[in-house]
Amino acid sequence: MGRIVVTEFVSLDGVVEDPGGAEDYKYGGWSFEFSRGEEGDKFKLDETLGAEALLLGRVTYEGFAKAWPFRDDEFANKFNSMPKYVVSSTLEDPEWNNSTVLKGDVAEQVSKLKQEQDGDIYVHGSSQLVQTLLENDLVDEFRLMVFPVVLGAGKRLFGATSDRKGLNLTESKTVGDGVAILIYEPAAKDGG
Repeated sequence: MGRIVVTEFVSLDGVVEDPGGAEDYKYGGWSFEFSRGEEGDKFKLDETLGAEALLLGRVTYEGFAKAWPFRDDEFANKFNSMPKYVVSSTLEDPEWNNSTVLKGDVAEQVSKLKQEQDGDIYVHGSSQLVQTLLENDLVDEFRLMVFPVVLGAGKRLFGATSDRKGLNLTESKTVGDGVAILIYEPAAKDGG
């Protein structure tokens, strides 16, 4: 059975929009203003090499599909070779190799994917998808790399939910220029 692991670059005020600078966001590339240091870089590489598949929203998928096939390093080789699942109601023919479009009810499709796929299925970016996964209790782990900046505006990782969502902090450390790595798992549901 697969596990859904959400991994995000996030500002102190919860913004996840355009950390790499490939979109048209006024603060695009904000994550590159800080060094993650060797330990932070190793964390991201180990995370990528440990993934069995990617699950992405259409916008993030299209950004990745424009960038990764033309790179040649450990990250790119892993991203390009592993299975990729993109949640979209509009994408018909994904061109990035090993890509499958998931259509229909997102919670149902992702639940099915978790049953069929072994290992960790990583979600990068894809804020709308992450909010849907959180709402439907489908996230098994959050891996947040929190950068010491307040951006003040932009797409946020967490939006409104129909109920509170408890999380347990399972690991934390600071790397590089004060970048916090926080790993959370869902808390057990309250009895009742």
